[in-house]
Amino acid sequence: MSAITLGKQDAVLFDLDGTLVDTAPDLAEALNATLADAALAPLPYDVIRPAVSNGANGLITLAFGDNVSEHDRQIHKTFLIEYYQQHIADKSVLFEGMSELLEHLEACQIPWGVVTNKPAYLTQPLLEQMNLSSRAACVVCGDQVKSAKPHPESIYLACKQISVQPSKAVYLGDAERDIRAGRLAGLTTIACGFGYVAKDDSMDAWNADISIHHSTDLLKLFQ
Repeated sequence: MSAITLGKQDAVLFDLDGTLVDTAPDLAEALNATLADAALAPLPYDVIRPAVSNGANGLITLAFGDNVSEHDRQIHKTFLIEYYQQHIADKSVLFEGMSELLEHLEACQIPWGVVTNKPAYLTQPLLEQMNLSSRAACVVCGDQVKSAKPHPESIYLACKQISVQPSKAVYLGDAERDIRAGRLAGLTTIACGFGYVAKDDSMDAWNADISIHHSTDLLKLFQ
């Protein structure tokens, strides 16, 4: 794990699901409720967790396969999202060490924000219920830009909103699309192996500037 000098950074941006917040427990419950509604058996949590970063479409594909009709897919997706909205922060928590990291950044007057492909109608309620919304300097969601990650547009927008040069900011993510977007935008990138990384996914191939595997190691990078 390489060290970076936070004094040279003007902002820190986080992917949401699997990086800043562990949302998998609530999303797994929503998916299994969807399966139950379809009179199907639940999936193990360990099977669902790596697919969480793929959003509702990815979860529906995991549960029902590729051969489900578009009509049924939409029915299942609607049920999943509506259930998730009602339980959006029941079990979701900051990853271990993230609270201390955010407090450290705030104490150093370094703005932090969220750049996610999650739509705003799900992102904002989650952040509000977790008392993070008022603390974030910016929040950019996938439906607020023309091209979501791995395109760098959302990261550029976040930097613009907080008046920070991309070369002076850091982006943390747990998926290749996060690191690609951050690199294309010119930020220092940190790959988070504690997130929703599939067993057959090679983080080394993402070419992040830094890779970490334990969320509790993050604070050390910024001190």
